[in-house]
Amino acid sequence: MFNFVKNRKYYFLVSTLVIVPGIVAMLFSLATTGAPVRLGIDFVGGSLFELQFSAPVTEDAIRDVFSQYGLQDVVLQELQPIEASMISGSRWQARTSFVEPEVTEEITAALSEQLAPLDKDATNVQQVSPTIGAEVTQAAVVAVVVATVVILLFIVFAFRQVPNAFRYGVCAIAAMIHDILVVMGVMSILGLLFGWEVDALFLTAMLTVIGFSVQDTIVVFDRIRENSRKRRGEDYEMLVNRSVLETIHRSLATQLNAFFIMAALLLFGGATIKQFVAILFIGMASGTYSSIFNAVPLLVSWEKGEIPLLSRGRRQQPA
Repeated sequence: MFNFVKNRKYYFLVSTLVIVPGIVAMLFSLATTGAPVRLGIDFVGGSLFELQFSAPVTEDAIRDVFSQYGLQDVVLQELQPIEASMISGSRWQARTSFVEPEVTEEITAALSEQLAPLDKDATNVQQVSPTIGAEVTQAAVVAVVVATVVILLFIVFAFRQVPNAFRYGVCAIAAMIHDILVVMGVMSILGLLFGWEVDALFLTAMLTVIGFSVQDTIVVFDRIRENSRKRRGEDYEMLVNRSVLETIHRSLATQLNAFFIMAALLLFGGATIKQFVAILFIGMASGTYSSIFNAVPLLVSWEKGEIPLLSRGRRQQPA
């Protein structure tokens, strides 16, 4: 039988090499922008203009119009046209501090009059006050913390008949944190390079990734529990290795089906959901890896006393 678990140190090394660049990007973003990722108006508040002009316009021309209303710190980004029929014009996104609704109407009217007519169906203005943005940020942090505690308690309860059930919960949470760091790191890098912003859809994608990661990990843990009853006395590493080999085909087949669907959405889906789907794709790929290559090997390392801070407790246990 192929010894899958024995190469666990290499799996941990791969995870480290993937996570470290993201952590560096988050630290750089934190030092330069005050947040580890580029926050959208859902979190910091502000006004977001999506403008579709019927003719090409320049960034300087748009900035001049906004400056007429005292908005000097406008972040402008040219977007791809939503439909092929719009390719003759130009589409822009303008992100500003919070602007009152009546002022936004004046700005869009001025843009349409001074630059080029705006397509009303493709022009959209979103506004979130700073207070609501702060509440969304707080709710996001609370949601992740509560989900972590509930998952830990659930796994410990579900595996209460297995020795050291607490370890199963901690290893599942460790794999989940791995996935959060991967997604946050990738989002931070994409925010620095391409201006990707974290919005409410990102929070939805993150919670979905958390649920997926834990579910995939529990599938493997459950097989370990079954084999622990059937194969009493077998070496723990071999038992875990057997459990992984018995479930890996199921995990990969399930995830590949999901990846095919997400790949289709990335290629043919609308522009508004591509960032959401991309984050889901990255998170689920990380979840598939972490459940097999991190959570389970970590369980074996803990059992063998290979984790420095936890090996002391193991040595103190009676033989």
